[in-house]
Amino acid sequence: MHALIVVAHHDPRSLTHSLAAQIAQGALQSDADNTYEIADISAQGFDPRFRAADLAVHHRKAGFPADVAAEQARIDRADALVLVYPVYWWSMPALLKGWIDRVFANGWAFDFSSDAKLVKKLGHLRVHLVGVGGADAGTYARHGYADAMKTQIDHGIFNYCGARVVTSELLLDSEIQAPQIHLKTARDLGRNLFKSCEVTEAV
Repeated sequence: MHALIVVAHHDPRSLTHSLAAQIAQGALQSDADNTYEIADISAQGFDPRFRAADLAVHHRKAGFPADVAAEQARIDRADALVLVYPVYWWSMPALLKGWIDRVFANGWAFDFSSDAKLVKKLGHLRVHLVGVGGADAGTYARHGYADAMKTQIDHGIFNYCGARVVTSELLLDSEIQAPQIHLKTARDLGRNLFKSCEVTEAV
């Protein structure tokens, strides 16, 4: 099994990057034959801006730009897609949102035609979401932030494309919590990364 772990943080020394590394190690611990790729979209200089070329793709008037096609190929090779990101203003960073805006495009992630018919094209994809938040669980619950994020991201993005969100984790109190607690959670997530894929294949 192969995992694509996408990290959206500019600092390689961040907790976000450390969590991604722990997920990768957990995946290897569960089966030595597992493989992974960490896509550091900040370090690689991915341009998150949705521009005229991307709009032309959406309207099926142009092919995918080279940088977008490369990211789509990465996802196509993966049995599991893991997004690891800090929570900014109760959502994902603009860098990651822009990556999704451009990569999860009409004609690849879904087909939408002028007669309002939608074909979801990512039914094979298993997604794991790991958000790193500074606030505590009470704040998220009191204001409905966690539910809002699930509606926006889990349902609004991935369900729209037919992808299955297997796990959706918010690792909170990240600025005061001992990092070992979240790192262990990440390692455990990595160990269980492909269980849903194995069940699907068995059926």
